[in-house]
Amino acid sequence: MTLTRFVTKNAFRNKRRSILTVLSIAFSLLLLTLMMTIWRGFYLDQGSAESSERLVVRHRVSLTFSLPSYYREKIRAIPGVVAVVPVSWFGGIYKDQKPENFFAQFGTDPDEFFNVFRDIQIPEDQVKAWQRDRQGVIVDDTLAKKYGWKLGDRIVLQGAIYPVNLELYVRGIFHSQPDNKSVYFNTKYVEEAVSWFKGQAGTFSILAASPKDVSRIASSVDEMFRNSPQPTKTESEKAFGLEFVAMLGNVKAFILSICGAVVFATLLVSANTMAMSIRERTREVAVLKTLGFTRRTVLGLFVGEAVAVALVGGLIGFGLGWLLITAITHSPQFVSFFPMKVTLPMWAAAMFVAGCVGFVSAIIPSYHASRFDIVEGLRHIG
Repeated sequence: MTLTRFVTKNAFRNKRRSILTVLSIAFSLLLLTLMMTIWRGFYLDQGSAESSERLVVRHRVSLTFSLPSYYREKIRAIPGVVAVVPVSWFGGIYKDQKPENFFAQFGTDPDEFFNVFRDIQIPEDQVKAWQRDRQGVIVDDTLAKKYGWKLGDRIVLQGAIYPVNLELYVRGIFHSQPDNKSVYFNTKYVEEAVSWFKGQAGTFSILAASPKDVSRIASSVDEMFRNSPQPTKTESEKAFGLEFVAMLGNVKAFILSICGAVVFATLLVSANTMAMSIRERTREVAVLKTLGFTRRTVLGLFVGEAVAVALVGGLIGFGLGWLLITAITHSPQFVSFFPMKVTLPMWAAAMFVAGCVGFVSAIIPSYHASRFDIVEGLRHIG
């Protein structure tokens, strides 16, 4: 029998305890996978190459305040700006106010929208159909699949913020990565129906010539309107999205605290299991040393058992986490402006954490086991 076979066989000698330990580690790694996915989506993923070149201009005080539409031409004149398009939140009600019928709705300029959002995929004939129809709307393909929308279908959005109900017709179905579950219509529809919104825009989206121009353009825009009645705050598309996350509080500290608690709890479970296992095998250790096993070999055997159990639990937990995240992100009710996906580096990190937990939890009791006196070990009863 090889040492590897010996380790794996002994790791699951007490099946009930080993299975419970594996399940405990698996659950902990499932939570860790969820937290790593959220962390990556919020803070590490930079999105597409086009999104790194986009900026969002909003009112400095709050998103509830609009900006004058004439800001658009002033922004367009700044060197490095390729295109500018208004993007205004409508916030209407589709069918009813149930959460499953909520999706993002924006008014914009169809003629220049795709000059800014170049990473959205849609057939050219559908773009032209949308641009020709004042009541036209383009919809995300995920929403189209969810509600069974087809080209030409009628959609009615009941005004909740604006005193107007929009009667829209699907002129295009687009695909974005990640799915943004949004619809876009011509903002002039709202301007013509709501007098106080005429000449206003919720935000402006800017496409810069290159990522290097982003910070300079942001500073130029804010400086231009610093002393105006409607001052602006310009930031990258990623930073704009993170502001919504910041509304929830210190999300970074929350995620890190959960990850720390998960690793610590897993370490306690694994350490307790290994201590019990080694204590029950005192005579076995003495026999192994009698047969010629060195202290280093005994130490390696017990540490190997702990690492093997931890890795099995980590693999199961990560797999369950991947399945859960896939199910959530493909759910029709899921809405996120951040990409939530499990990657290979996350798998490597999860396995590394599991292996470290197994190693750390076993190293002290295994070290003491390797130093057992043979005679005392053979006399041990228990």
